[in-house]
Amino acid sequence: MLEAIARQLEALGNPTRLAAYRLLVRAGPNGLPVGGLQAKLGIPASTLSHHLHRLVAVDLVSQDRQGTQLICRANFAAMDGLVDFLSSQCCADAQAETAA
Repeated sequence: MLEAIARQLEALGNPTRLAAYRLLVRAGPNGLPVGGLQAKLGIPASTLSHHLHRLVAVDLVSQDRQGTQLICRANFAAMDGLVDFLSSQCCADAQAETAA
């Protein structure tokens, strides 16, 4: 689990991937077509494809073909798991020191 979380954080550590992911989170469960995502980011299709591949590989984004469009969606369950991992131990040591 720790390695999977580290890979997700590494993928989000790139400014372009983070921007793309935030756009997909904002779009909600309907996601965005690749063309719309490309237009919002203002980057070449090949560059976007590379970045989306990394996000898909770490399960933060899913893709679904609808006719001629490729729709990208944020994997909200994976996002929630990542955020939960980062926050679940918040202040645990401080609470233990206070109780002692």
